[in-house]
Amino acid sequence: MKARLYGKLGDALFTALLVALALGVLGVAGLLAWELWVGGAPAFRAFGFWGFTLSSEWNAVSERFGAWPFLIGTVVTSAAALILAFFPSLAAAIVVAEYAPRRLGEVVAYLIDLLAALPSVVYGLWGIFVLVPLVRDHVEQPLFLWSAEHAPALMGLLGPPTGIGMFSAVLVLALMILPYASSLARDAIRLVPREQREAMYALGATRWEVVRRVVLPYARGGIFAGVVLALARAIGETMAVTMLIGNSGQLPYSVFGPAATMASVIANEFTEAEGELHLASLLAVGFLLLLLSLAVNLIADFILRRMSVGEGRK
Repeated sequence: MKARLYGKLGDALFTALLVALALGVLGVAGLLAWELWVGGAPAFRAFGFWGFTLSSEWNAVSERFGAWPFLIGTVVTSAAALILAFFPSLAAAIVVAEYAPRRLGEVVAYLIDLLAALPSVVYGLWGIFVLVPLVRDHVEQPLFLWSAEHAPALMGLLGPPTGIGMFSAVLVLALMILPYASSLARDAIRLVPREQREAMYALGATRWEVVRRVVLPYARGGIFAGVVLALARAIGETMAVTMLIGNSGQLPYSVFGPAATMASVIANEFTEAEGELHLASLLAVGFLLLLLSLAVNLIADFILRRMSVGEGRK
């Protein structure tokens, strides 16, 4: 009797502890959103919520602030990095989970996961000292010179071939989110039941046919949810992007030209903000970044619910 009573009491205490921890996480998130909203309220009052969000002017001297260039820069760099990282990450996941011998696959998976452990500033330094000269000398300048001779109209679209700008930032960002997308895709592929594969092999299918017709449709929910979560990681990236993107307050109108993201403008100007309105505008940008990240995570949750691992619908 006492053992049963102690068991019920332990279950109740454990449940209460779990609920308290869960509510604590929600409380921290709510407090963060509240502080950003309160801190950015002067900017929203001065320019209006949509006026601040959709304005393209960012001038600390005239105290005119708008988040639109940074919002567009965040979306463009994150989406472009996701497009570049999707197929390599999926290919790496398929090779590790389906083709490589077990020992080799474990080594490759470990090396891919190790990329996620590197600090952001290391990626930024590698980008400055290795990637930027390589891209500038072998990609941007040859394309710029070719367009100057054969297609002058493209020069404005390409932008100045300095190596520092959107192109380099997108390449580094794609490398940074690749291990996240690859790891989640690999886990989703490994969750495909062995019976599904064996049934296809029994019908005479090749390994690629099994992967294409069984594994990928079965695991597509986890694959695409991992991709969206990797996108959320790209949206919030700060240091490496700040070091490589050029940090311009203008709209990103060229491929090689400078731009800025919401995270990079906060990192650049927060310690140097003069005046209440400037600081409030940076906090308002942080609030918009929080909303954007929340939207991406809600999309990931929607994909997980509608395309869960094992659904395999066509």
